Amino acid sequence: MTAISHSKGSQQLGAGTLVLGFLSLLGLILVVYRWINGLGVTTGLTDGRGWGIWISFDVLCGIALAAGAFSVAGTVYVLHLKEFYPILRPTALTGFLGYALAAFAISVDLGFPHRIYYMLYNWNIHSPLFEVGWCVMIYATVLALEISPIVFERFNMKAPMKIIRAITVPLVILGIVLSTMHQSSLGTLFVLMPHRVHPLWYSSILPILFFISAMAAGLAMVIVESTWSFFGLKHKLETKLLAKIAKIIPILLSIYAIARFTELIISGNSIYLFTGDKYSILFWLEILVNVIIPVVLFSLPGVRRKPIQMFAVALLVVFGLLLNRFNVSLVAFSAGAYAPTWIEIFVTIGMVSIGAFVFVIASRYLAVFTHSTVEKEKVKAKSDETKKIGDLEPAYSTISYTSSQVIEGKATSSTPVTRLE
Repeated sequence: MTAISHSKGSQQLGAGTLVLGFLSLLGLILVVYRWINGLGVTTGLTDGRGWGIWISFDVLCGIALAAGAFSVAGTVYVLHLKEFYPILRPTALTGFLGYALAAFAISVDLGFPHRIYYMLYNWNIHSPLFEVGWCVMIYATVLALEISPIVFERFNMKAPMKIIRAITVPLVILGIVLSTMHQSSLGTLFVLMPHRVHPLWYSSILPILFFISAMAAGLAMVIVESTWSFFGLKHKLETKLLAKIAKIIPILLSIYAIARFTELIISGNSIYLFTGDKYSILFWLEILVNVIIPVVLFSLPGVRRKPIQMFAVALLVVFGLLLNRFNVSLVAFSAGAYAPTWIEIFVTIGMVSIGAFVFVIASRYLAVFTHSTVEKEKVKAKSDETKKIGDLEPAYSTISYTSSQVIEGKATSSTPVTRLE
């Protein structure tokens, strides 16, 4: 049978969690201060510069890094690859937090945040932000429903759990459609402003480039989140599954690079590639960090077998995505001078801290991680030994195990597996 348990010590909040809680509280206090005093007093925004790091980082980057949720959910429920189920719930939770915080960041950035609900009935169907707003709102609701079983299981709520099981596949399909739409529509926003975006980043296929890069970065974020949970929260690391995910990322990044360079050549903007100014340097730095190095390293089987190396390369992909979104929306975006104030910076830090803090608390007290109960095969005829979560073998031993797990309350079994080195 499957056991989902924690050691007694795991219930105590560590110093890191308390720091996250403090930064979260500080961020919320500053948000209230911003709402009371307005954007002019609290931000570096001007009439020429309509957005800053709250949009570039919290929204554009946050939504892109949450793209792993629909990818893994589609893999499990649409493609029926149930082996990826152990990483589904933490990935879906990460996605939900990413979208919820992005919506929160929009309310912080709006001049009249109390009017955010106007979007529900004042439809501007010609604006890409209308489509983005509706898709983010609906998809955040879909993700909330997808992760609701972790709450229903905690409080043994069988009736709503049964309903969620019945509609899970339609929810996942709806989530894939919605995520595809708004990930690309964020790129459409910049297609409308060719006079503001530098030619090295402007493209008529920005919606496609935004979608592909978000898929790659979302999968990289799955690796980052899983590895962080292993070292920080002492949960089992699904190295074999992460290696399979890492194998897909170079394919996506290669498609992204081919599409981007092809469009640069066709549009004639390739003349800016070797000008030697700050924009060409930033472009090649972005390509190096986000494409070349990850594609080469993730293509090596030796790297995919070692969690720390996978984690490091995945961080490069995430950083490359951040660099791309900042270049498109801030650095290579002509809209007047801008420098974020300390309030903007600490609000952003607070939002990241809120996401991490909620993830930690949910991981401790809810069934976010569905670990297999592992039975060790003994050489001599002795009774099998059931392992509890947290009682890990020495790092990546080669001992064989027979595992079973529960997927949405249903028991499954698998053949003996061997841990990777």
